[in-house]
Amino acid sequence: QVQLVESGGGLVQPGGSLELSCTASGVIFSNAAMGWYRQAPGKQRELVATITAGGGSTYYTDYVKGRFTISRDNAKNTVLLTMNSLKPEDTAVYYCKCYYGLGHYWGQGTQVTVSA
Repeated sequence: QVQLVESGGGLVQPGGSLELSCTASGVIFSNAAMGWYRQAPGKQRELVATITAGGGSTYYTDYVKGRFTISRDNAKNTVLLTMNSLKPEDTAVYYCKCYYGLGHYWGQGTQVTVSA
């Protein structure tokens, strides 16, 4: 059974930083591509960033490029999202996604609120 557990969300002021963590179990983590998505109130869930199984390639949507960094530690079954220069429009529930075999799996989400 695949499980993804996110942590690291919280309240931060504009311009601040947060690091989200997602730990996976029930998968051979080094065989899984991983991604971060987010969903703001009243909006659809949207892609933020992805990273390949080996970590050699990453993708960022334009609105986070240069501010967010996705990384992974395959020894710890963990993927991170380091978020800098946060803006109020980054406020959302952030979800970890695991692409494994023919399926994909979601974490439960962690709230990020950017507000003064």
